[in-house]
This record gives sequence, structure tokens and C-alpha cells, in this order.
Amino acid sequence: MNYSIVTEFVILGLTRNTELQGVLFIIFLFIYLVAFLGNMLIIIAIIYNTTLHNPMYLLLLALAIVDIICTTSIVPKMLGTMVTSDKTISYGGCMSQLFFFTWSLGAEMVLFTTMAYDRYVAICFPLRYGTIMNHNMCVALLSIVMAIAVTNSCINTGLILRLTFCGPNNINHFFCEIPPLLALSCSPVKINEVMVYVADVILAVGDFTLTCISYGFIIAAILRIHSAEGKKKAFSTCSSHLTVVSLYYSPVIYTYIRPASSYTFERDKVVAALYTLVTPTLNPIVYSFRNKDMQTGIRKVFAFLKQ
Repeated sequence: MNYSIVTEFVILGLTRNTELQGVLFIIFLFIYLVAFLGNMLIIIAIIYNTTLHNPMYLLLLALAIVDIICTTSIVPKMLGTMVTSDKTISYGGCMSQLFFFTWSLGAEMVLFTTMAYDRYVAICFPLRYGTIMNHNMCVALLSIVMAIAVTNSCINTGLILRLTFCGPNNINHFFCEIPPLLALSCSPVKINEVMVYVADVILAVGDFTLTCISYGFIIAAILRIHSAEGKKKAFSTCSSHLTVVSLYYSPVIYTYIRPASSYTFERDKVVAALYTLVTPTLNPIVYSFRNKDMQTGIRKVFAFLKQ
């Protein structure tokens, strides 16, 4: 049962400088539109083109959906607080935002690992790829992603709902994230901190380790390729993936693996922007727009729209 006294929170945002807020509004509106439209284009292109109905692109489709949910759960409200005097968010709205963000955070990390496994099978076992990554395997992998993400989100959001918030109600962040909410609680948060730490070790550190292992096998297979051009192309794909994965995991691990007392919110807000805004914007570029099959699929969508 929830005994919270606070009925709404005040989101302080990235900065209180009114002139800087105008600049940040334009920047983040642009980033959100790029992320939303880019990922939406991926979704339409994959659904519209039957040639893209294979495991690799179905995982990209899932990633694009997760990225849209992640950014949409945060950015519109953040932009609203920048241009209006109303910077409040209801208790229920805050918990909903926390649930969807935590869900997308978990789903994205597990999807990165799943995508690395898909590439591992494709490069290390090319003749058996169709047999291993069949329809049932894809359904099973996506079901695992969903189950882990929902479980992680339900546990962490449920533990936040058990806390008492009796004031102050100013969230020193640009959205309702676990660390700033724990700092506002007037009830013990030790269990929350332990569960966040456990989730971070299992999801962030665990998934990152599995991803690196997959790419270790991939790189070993690439080194056996005799063609210099083939090696260069394969390494380019690996480096792009690992760059985005590192950019995503590093700030997540940094944010969630520490106790609430050690948070420095001014710096952590910038760090949080990396995995909530920058990575969802880069994903369409790194994973799809550099892919020739994806480019062909996108051109077909634009050609259909022109008709």
C-alpha cells in the first residue's frame, strides 16, 4: 500500500537558466524528432519490405520500438517543462514514466546482447544460420527480452511505490529516474539500492560481458577471412556496434551501481542524456542507415509514398 504524502513532483530540469533553456529546447526537440522519425522509418521499412523479414531485422524492429518508447516517455514532458511555467508531474505520471523508462532500459540492454548473438551465429555458423535462428528461436529470444524487461521494471517500480515521499518534492533531474527519487524518500531505501545494484550487475555488466564474448568469437572468425576487403567490412560492422553498446552501457553502469548518497545530480543529468537521448538517436544510423538492405527498404517506402 502507498502511504505517500506527496501528490506531485516538480521537475527542475537540466538547468534553471531561462536563456539556456531556450537553446536546450531546440536541441532536444531536434534530437527527439531525429530519434522518433528515424526509428519510425525503420519500423515502416521492415514491416513493408518482406525481404527484411529475417531475424536480424526483426531484432532491429524491436530495438526501434523500444527506442521510441524510451524517448517518448521522457522527452515530450521534458520539453513541456522548458517552455511553460508548469514544471509539475503527478505522482502517478511520475511512476508511469519511471516504469516505461525502466522497461525500455532493460529491454534495450538485453536486445543488444541478442543482436550480438545473432551476428555471432551469422558469422561463425553461416551455413547453419537459418536452422539456428529460425522463427521459434526469434520468438523465444524476443519473449526472453520482454520477460526480463518487464520483471526488472515491475520490481524496481514496485519498490519505489513502497517508499514514502513527504517533501521536498523537487526532482533534480529532467525526468523521474530512480536515483533522484531515492534521494527524496523519507523512508529507508537500502532495499531499493540493493535491487538496483543487483539489476545493474545482472543486466548492464552481465549483458555487456556476453556481448563482448560474442564479439570475441566474431573477431576470431573475421581474422580467419582471407579477403582484406571482407575483413575491413566485418570489422567496420563490429566497431560500430561496440561503439554504441559502450556508449550505452558505460553511463548506465556508472549511474546505477553507486549508492544514492554518492550521486552528483548536475553531472549525472548529462550522463543520463547519453542513454536516454543520444543512443536512441544513433541506433538508426549505426544499425540501419549504413546497411545496404535497409537503405533499399527505406527507398522503397519513399517510392511508395510518392505514388
